[in-house]
Amino acid sequence: MPKSEPANPEINAGARAKKIVKSLAKTYPDAECALHHDGAFQLLVATILSAQCTDERVNSVTPALFAKYPAPADLANSQQEDVEQIIHSLGFFRAKATSLRGMAKLLVEKFNGTLPLTVEKMTELPGVGRKTANVVLGTVHGLATGVVVDTHVRRISNLLGLTASDNPVQIEKDLMAMLPDTEWVNFSHRLIHHGRKVCIARRPKCTACDLLKLCPRVGLPPLETA
Repeated sequence: MPKSEPANPEINAGARAKKIVKSLAKTYPDAECALHHDGAFQLLVATILSAQCTDERVNSVTPALFAKYPAPADLANSQQEDVEQIIHSLGFFRAKATSLRGMAKLLVEKFNGTLPLTVEKMTELPGVGRKTANVVLGTVHGLATGVVVDTHVRRISNLLGLTASDNPVQIEKDLMAMLPDTEWVNFSHRLIHHGRKVCIARRPKCTACDLLKLCPRVGLPPLETA
């Protein structure tokens, strides 16, 4: 028997969102970014590399990358084949190497090697979209510029009935509208941890989930009660 029944999908999503925030904060009080980094530049590099790749795999290559290219100017002056060789084990390594080098060059040329503190300016850098900018600004600087929408956040937000969209931009807008801005950064970190530990994509542990009573389980088959 499940320890609780799923939430009624007709219940106001905004009201459930507030309860979800409290539950996640209780379950994952110390959740933080899983990408290993020391400062904004390293996190920016790691986040660009994390596209369509696990954080664990990224963390396995960044030490060597950061050792060889510790500053934006070093990466800006790098050779394409050298960067590719270091990150070869990651998916789309050629495109990612191009993005990293392009990002570093523009960062040096236009921003004097210092990361700007707005989403608008950060997204001028090659390989940097809203998600990446939000990750860096929120994690390193504590700036609530938006909600990070990765694969976990996109999937679980739909299951929770907090959005009906599959578009990351719209999902971010939906979440920003119902969550207090003080929770934008932590909400993403905690939901990502929840997706790795409990709400696993192909085998969600619904009956063991603290959010079950708040989750209408949109798109999933009914729970077995036998």
